[in-house]
Amino acid sequence: MLPLSGLRVLDLTRLLPGGFCSLLLADFGADVVKVEDTGMGDYVRWSPPYYDGAEETTRGALFLALNRAKRSIRVDLKTDAGKQVLLRLVRDADVLLESFRPGVLDRLGVGYERLRQENPRLVYCAITGYGQDGPNRDRSGHDMNYLGLGGLLGLTGDADGPPIQSAGQIADIGGGALMGAIGVLIALRERERSGEGQLVDCSMFDGALSWLALVAADALATGRAPRRGELQLAGALTCYRPYKCADGYVTLGALEPKFWQAFCWGVAREDLLEHAFDPPGSDAHKAVSEIFTTRTREEWRQFASEHDCCLEPVLELDEVLDSQLVAAREMVVGLAQPGAEQQVRLLGLPVKLSRTPGDPARAPGPALGEHTDEVLEAAGYSAEEIAALHESGAVAGPGSVQGAFLRS
Repeated sequence: MLPLSGLRVLDLTRLLPGGFCSLLLADFGADVVKVEDTGMGDYVRWSPPYYDGAEETTRGALFLALNRAKRSIRVDLKTDAGKQVLLRLVRDADVLLESFRPGVLDRLGVGYERLRQENPRLVYCAITGYGQDGPNRDRSGHDMNYLGLGGLLGLTGDADGPPIQSAGQIADIGGGALMGAIGVLIALRERERSGEGQLVDCSMFDGALSWLALVAADALATGRAPRRGELQLAGALTCYRPYKCADGYVTLGALEPKFWQAFCWGVAREDLLEHAFDPPGSDAHKAVSEIFTTRTREEWRQFASEHDCCLEPVLELDEVLDSQLVAAREMVVGLAQPGAEQQVRLLGLPVKLSRTPGDPARAPGPALGEHTDEVLEAAGYSAEEIAALHESGAVAGPGSVQGAFLRS
């Protein structure tokens, strides 16, 4: 049995932050029901698709990456009957995730205070850009906006260059999805003691800002905030930087004296031993830069195997996914997909439990509205009531909807 088996989650979110949050729960056994609208559903369904033979499927690469092992029900929350469906589903739910702007579900009559009347034990997690209060409460935003306002973007890059965007969505995943999952699990643990649920207010801005815990602590203590290019662990030290080599780039992370000594001794440059913390542009930095151009990535990898100095190549993504390290850590897994001859390859689980591991390959992502009738029946609706809900448009079952979001 998976560790979260028996946990019931209603996921009203779309796109990345909420989807990744509920994915973490689903991979460890939670029954995650995607509550999608009766139109396009989760926008990420309309991302560039996989092809199973000659036929295109709406379960595209991005959707599968976030929604394996979940179920899908289509509900129109703008109708009275649709709202009643959600209220009934909430009665047996442990967790509800939503990512609307603050107040949207309240205006629909199914906000937190209304839902907790149906189920006082409900843990309600709202993942938003700027939180449930504050001056930016109602502003729109995306990952880069939160990183810009939170200082991370402004501190990333060289002193004489522009802010550099990260390849990963730090605020969406690190500030939203991960903080949301942690908040949900904390609230569930507290519920064991009190018997009551609560609202988890998860702001992607707050979460991303918390990544600067050490930097901000220093700034608050000294009264001086660093500028781009001045952070020791973001390019200000000769011993801790990426370097261009003969056929690409490598990373040198020789922060501790023993690692810097191993590097200097290995390249026969003992004269650099006292210059580990010299800044970019210094004579030491120029010397180290020249040293790295004399060998290839592979030669530097072999060098690091002989001289323990925290030195590794900078790999392209295709190299990463095909690497021995990824294979050994089971960070790419195969997932069977209905109608497809070959398994779909997706990233595996970043959290490994020794006794009750998760299972990222236990089920594919759901078709839009695939489980509508199944979920309604389990909630106590009769066949006649389910048919009436379909007839009124309050719910919908499996159906093809032409969308264009993110389509290439």
